Amino acid sequence: MFASKTALDGGVIRRRTSDIDRIVGRDVFFAAMRKRGFRVVENAGHFVVFCNADPVHLRL
Repeated sequence: MFASKTALDGGVIRRRTSDIDRIVGRDVFFAAMRKRGFRVVENAGHFVVFCNADPVHLRL
C-alpha cells in the first residue's frame, strides 16, 4: 500500500476494513498511519487514507 504511486505522491487511497483486519490487524495499521502522519477516515466498511500530513476538513 505504501509503495503505490498514489501513496508516494501524497494522494488518497481506500481499503476495505475487512482486508485490513485480515491482513495486518487494526492496531498495526493505525500504528503505521501514525508513524507516517497520515489521516484515516472510516466509513461504510472502508478506510480512506490521506497519504500526507495535511489537515482533513469535513464539510457538510
